[in-house]
Amino acid sequence: MADNSATARHVRQALGTRSIVMVGMMGCGKSAIGRRLANALDLKFVDADDEIEKAAGMSISEIFQQLGEQHFRDGERRVIARLLAGGPQVLSTGGGAYMSEETRDRVRTAGIAVWLKAELPILMKRVMRRDNRPLLKTHNPEARMRELLDIRSPIYAEADITIESREVAHDVIVGEILNKLAAQPVERPAGA
Repeated sequence: MADNSATARHVRQALGTRSIVMVGMMGCGKSAIGRRLANALDLKFVDADDEIEKAAGMSISEIFQQLGEQHFRDGERRVIARLLAGGPQVLSTGGGAYMSEETRDRVRTAGIAVWLKAELPILMKRVMRRDNRPLLKTHNPEARMRELLDIRSPIYAEADITIESREVAHDVIVGEILNKLAAQPVERPAGA
């Protein structure tokens, strides 16, 4: 990361109290990349899914099974709103979090959204390693993932920057994020 240290200092200073919010499909690398990005920027890393589980006192799978997806989404919106008030940080969100217009508005106000965009084969390779994805507990997980990707991609495209998540070293992706953040105005005018 030595090559990125000056860029990281510039981005960190320009952020002020804003958070960098990682968005994208399950398996795109939001947590893994987010942790390394937070380290490069000397910021705390927060995983919204972990915070939701702490607040609910149960796993995301249990929330889906016992209370349903809508209950999970309501809690997710509240937790992300609380977390965004605690910036600056790098915040990893669940795959469906950015679908909420309320959450997108909060991110626009208090953060900078980074979409980690990944192709279906890469996503499937990554998510099938573990059996902890409630939305993929179906007879055809790949068809469900394709459906989610088709629905969500136009919304993810509203993010401030887009980075291609692919099979390269995480530090390469972190460097690309830092360069894109440094190349654009990070601060928004008041009221944006």
